[in-house]
Amino acid sequence: MKNTPLNPSELYKPCNVEQLKFNSTEELEDIDITVGQQRAVEAVKLGMRMHKNGYNIFAMAPSGTGKLTTIRQLVEHEASRQDIPSEWCYVNNFSQPAKPKVINFTPGQGKIFQHDMTQLIDELSIAIPSAFDGEEYRSRAGELESESRQREINELSQLREEAANAHILLTETATGYAFSPANENNEIIGPEQFNKFDKDKQHEIQKTIFDLQERLAKLLKNFPIWRKETKRKLQALNREVAEQAVNHSIDDLIEKYAKQETVLNYLNDAQKDIIEHVLDFLPRSEKMLPFMEMAQESNPFKRYYVNLMVDFSGKKSAPVIYEDHPNYNNLVGRIDHQAYMGSLVTDFTMIKPGALHKANGGYLIIDARKLLFQPYAWETLKRTLKSGEIRIESLEHTLSLISATSLEPEPIPLNVKLILMGEPLIYYLLSQYDPEFHDLFKIAADFDETVARQEGDHDYVRLLATIARREKLRPLSQNAVARVIEHSSRMVGDAEKLITHLRSIRDLLTESDYWAGHNGHEQITNSDVQQAIDHKTHRLDKIREKLYENIHRGTVLIDTEGKVTGQVNGLSVMQLGEFSFGQPSRITATTRLGSGKMVDIERETKLGGAIHSKGVLILSSFIAARYCRKTPFSLAASLVFEQSYGHVEGDSASLAELCAILSSVAQIPLRQDLAITGSVNQLGNVQPIGGVNEKIEGFFDICVKKGLTGTQGVIIPATNIKHLMLRWDVVHAAQSGHFNIYAVTTVDDAVELLTDMNSGALNEQGVYQHDSFNGQVEAQLLQFTRIKKEFIGREDYKSGS
Repeated sequence: MKNTPLNPSELYKPCNVEQLKFNSTEELEDIDITVGQQRAVEAVKLGMRMHKNGYNIFAMAPSGTGKLTTIRQLVEHEASRQDIPSEWCYVNNFSQPAKPKVINFTPGQGKIFQHDMTQLIDELSIAIPSAFDGEEYRSRAGELESESRQREINELSQLREEAANAHILLTETATGYAFSPANENNEIIGPEQFNKFDKDKQHEIQKTIFDLQERLAKLLKNFPIWRKETKRKLQALNREVAEQAVNHSIDDLIEKYAKQETVLNYLNDAQKDIIEHVLDFLPRSEKMLPFMEMAQESNPFKRYYVNLMVDFSGKKSAPVIYEDHPNYNNLVGRIDHQAYMGSLVTDFTMIKPGALHKANGGYLIIDARKLLFQPYAWETLKRTLKSGEIRIESLEHTLSLISATSLEPEPIPLNVKLILMGEPLIYYLLSQYDPEFHDLFKIAADFDETVARQEGDHDYVRLLATIARREKLRPLSQNAVARVIEHSSRMVGDAEKLITHLRSIRDLLTESDYWAGHNGHEQITNSDVQQAIDHKTHRLDKIREKLYENIHRGTVLIDTEGKVTGQVNGLSVMQLGEFSFGQPSRITATTRLGSGKMVDIERETKLGGAIHSKGVLILSSFIAARYCRKTPFSLAASLVFEQSYGHVEGDSASLAELCAILSSVAQIPLRQDLAITGSVNQLGNVQPIGGVNEKIEGFFDICVKKGLTGTQGVIIPATNIKHLMLRWDVVHAAQSGHFNIYAVTTVDDAVELLTDMNSGALNEQGVYQHDSFNGQVEAQLLQFTRIKKEFIGREDYKSGS
């Protein structure tokens, strides 16, 4: 029988301190934190250098692996080799203000143009009022107004003289003009005197007055026409003066931007608009608001402002933007509004840039999970990438929630490399359910959580030194580094691997630094690291402590001594957040004569998962194939996890379940001072399981509370030996012979350990030795078959009778 426990050296792989050629990490140089991520790094580099549509990147890695830091390092290095992209400005569309125009500039020129336009308006706000306040303008405007007034006066004077010659006086009244008859002394004749005239003279005077009134009416009708003509002349004069003032200031800009057609077109349009709105440049006190005219806006010069969306004047490379809150507006920009006279108004100066504007021509990094949580953000991002342009439109208008008019800014061409970061599950779900996903994200960068553990681990040690320096922590001593490396293997659950989950490493170093300061150490020592590990365990193990207490007090039944038929100690792992621990469970089996049905009570009560049920079916197949190849499988069995009130999943207890069933069949008791874990296949081979360290430590803790006897131990798959990184107290107990770890490769190995019997092998006749464990199982199954045949025979006899 193979019942030798594992050598204590196989239970823990210590770090060889002699391979660490330094006294503290202060002596080590920094290293990129991309240790062990060569595959992902190569994928990211390929994606960044592929300048074709759709070659965006999806970085797959769990949260906390440092993928953002890694990607930023890679992207910033690549961006430093790229040219600074163009800047984009929104300007007023003077013919259609609701559709602002866009102008692009070389890096730094956008800000200069913005300053030039501001300076132009400042100059014109002084030059135009000065031009209209000059002697020449006042003289010419006065002449036009004087000519207009004089013309009216002359016409009225001529009409007055003609009337006087006819002894008619033209007088002004409160309501206009009036004609009155006069005597030779030009005195108005009253009604009494007028009535003394004969009828012919009265008729003659009335006819003369009527003719004069008609001429006056025609003359008064001409006054508005002459005034409009004068107004047109004044407007022409204003335009002439304004053109002289504006052209003098704007000609320099036109010459400066002569080679940029879009800028030149805008300047020409602005020039015309300034001349048309020249009154906006005059002091308001000199202007009278016509009746019912709207009040002028507070800043009429805003129409000539330049809305610089992104300023790259201080940049030395292509932009790298990480958008932490990727909602709709933060991605494509927004259009703000302000209250004005009871309504909401907006203009091109209220257009705000989004992350796509800021990253245009460079790189944009977004967390996929945060993006998918934001309504309409994912669909909008896809639409923008496919169209190759950034179109700013309020979400309310996109969804047709409001019908009010708003701006329709001209779209900006998009040239950005997008990098999404997320869990692998998100990548696979999008691949499966979004048909457009692979058209837009052709590069997958898969980050690894582990790296191979090698002698010396020089790169990993430099990684620890780099993290300590970046986080402003104390340097680590040689022994502290060794302890961190060992615990890194424990965190990943593999003695041949190291964890690359940067958050876990950083947290361990940070807490170790605290305890180093608490203990008055200038460096982080191995005792500080161990104190950090122990304290974190203590913070999180309340539930474990309560469960183990229930076992110790006998509330939960677990035996650690003696032998029981059909009963075995199984092991499982409970994961609670960042803390996991092993939990022993009593597994029992009952067997009887039957038709080969294996009842999984967990499944029948809907407490068992599919994988656990699969494991139970494999047991049925194994028993039938091994012991009943030539006879009917006349067994019925029931399996259950005793005192289990939650969901059971996984097949790591299938070896324990098989041993319990076979024990019940053969009525051979199993040792209760051993716990067992492992998966088994149809051929009886034991397969590896997860959480082997936690499972061993869980049963060890129970045995310690109940008292170590020297015979207690745990049976594990031999393929799990490379995963062992047990606690030191477990290793020390194994070294002193108080606790044992056994590794098995087959069911027979496990049975021999649990029963202290030879498992037995097939002889030449294909039968197991009678005094072996397998022989006892085989004999009992044959007995079931004989009983079944006899019973069927009696029933057939009764039927025949």
